[in-house]
Amino acid sequence: MAKNKKLVAGYRLFFGALGVSAVATEIVVLVHRGTFVPANFFSFFTIESNIFAAAILLYGAFLHMSKRPRPSAAYDIVRGASVLYMAVTGIIFALLLSGLDAGVLTAVPWDNTVLHYLMPIAVCADWLLNPPLAKIRLKKALVWLVYPIVYLAYTLVRGNIVGWYPYPFLNVAENSYASIALVSVGIAVVAATLSWVITRVKRSGA
Repeated sequence: MAKNKKLVAGYRLFFGALGVSAVATEIVVLVHRGTFVPANFFSFFTIESNIFAAAILLYGAFLHMSKRPRPSAAYDIVRGASVLYMAVTGIIFALLLSGLDAGVLTAVPWDNTVLHYLMPIAVCADWLLNPPLAKIRLKKALVWLVYPIVYLAYTLVRGNIVGWYPYPFLNVAENSYASIALVSVGIAVVAATLSWVITRVKRSGA
């Protein structure tokens, strides 16, 4: 059991640190180029979800290495949210953004691989290999959808004000509102479906 806890903690520590290093590298490179705009940088769903996921992984590593009681139900809810956001990040990138030049989305090629491929896979794998003690009820998990909805509203409102959008499929200068609405509904359906899938996962015997 102790060995397993160390393996889980090591896994989370490694990928948590990898996520932090990728985001930090992006900032450093953009600052060096003189193109770092904090408000824009932190308006990418990819950046926000990766920061959140890295924080949850690092906290999870701490919990496994400490002598504290088992993780709380609240922690599992927050961790489940992280899994959803990273899964959405990976899927949306694969479906809508993978055809773009990596330099358009990230300042460094390896960051693109980490943020859009490795981290989503690592976070989802952590959930499957180390599921919550008890199955999360879908009713409780629906709160996970609040953030993507708020993010969409924020992106469209801010984009209309400053004339900048983080993703091409949300850019009203390039797409009609009907097209954006259709894509948004599609993403919402994907997120809701993933939420259901995530809540089906529980520890064996729990």
